Amino acid sequence: MRTINETNTVLEPRQMSDFVETKYVKDITNRAFNYIKAGFPVHFRGPSGTGKTTVAKHLAGIIGRPVVMIHGDAEYKTSDLVGSETGYRFRKLDDRFIHSVHKVEEDMEKKWVNNRLTIAVKNGFTLIYDEFTRSRAEANNILLPILQERMMSTSSVKSEDYYMKVHPEFCAIFTSNPEEYAGVNRTQDALRDRMVTMDLDHFDYETEVKITRAKSKLSLADAKRIVKIVRGLRESGRTEFDPTVRGCIMIAKTLATIDLTPAKNNEMFRLICQDILASETSRVGSKTNQEKVKSIVTELIDKYC
Repeated sequence: MRTINETNTVLEPRQMSDFVETKYVKDITNRAFNYIKAGFPVHFRGPSGTGKTTVAKHLAGIIGRPVVMIHGDAEYKTSDLVGSETGYRFRKLDDRFIHSVHKVEEDMEKKWVNNRLTIAVKNGFTLIYDEFTRSRAEANNILLPILQERMMSTSSVKSEDYYMKVHPEFCAIFTSNPEEYAGVNRTQDALRDRMVTMDLDHFDYETEVKITRAKSKLSLADAKRIVKIVRGLRESGRTEFDPTVRGCIMIAKTLATIDLTPAKNNEMFRLICQDILASETSRVGSKTNQEKVKSIVTELIDKYC
């Protein structure tokens, strides 16, 4: 599998050697792969930290085609996805076939450059459109005929670039946060209707423990203690935002870096948990909530360590 980055360069991706595939994850990817095989784009929707992008990349690896990745952006125009006429191409013909006759012909034409969406459509690559609702609806309108009619039109003056059929192996995977998140736009109902949306929630306990271990190389016992603290805070229902598996990973990797073991009486461990989890579950500048979270985290450390 290859990926295409934002400069439209084909790259060999890093293998996801620490990807964790539990029963929970397999169920998601198997269902999603069946929808892709049936010809439907898949949309992973869920809160930040629920593994949407990671699962999308894993699904793309199962599909086995080169991957084009786009990250949603409010500044995108349709041309940023499809392409545009950029600069000019000059051609000059100097005819001296007859030595006594000197004939010169010159012409100039606009040069069309494909962007990532067109590259994927034309070559049958897998498109991962990450956080696609951060782009405005008018920029994403081009997706409607691609996903439904399997046709794509551009603004190129050349007939071969203006109207093209979607390659039969082209498929699309989308991810998004819920609409109430800051910076997220409401998508078109017509676009939502063309994809199969799978809502992802927080991972189950087994998956969170395995992910925490895979990312940090901590012992099983230490990973379980960290996950129980994070899940305990989540289940308390007393935070502005639910802590996610990212909190587990950040705590575990920090401990692994400084060779520290989770312990009830370790002041550094308590401060690390408080810093990371208060930051993850509170709005910027929300000091009152941060102090409340720190108090809850102390209680959870005493309970699970």
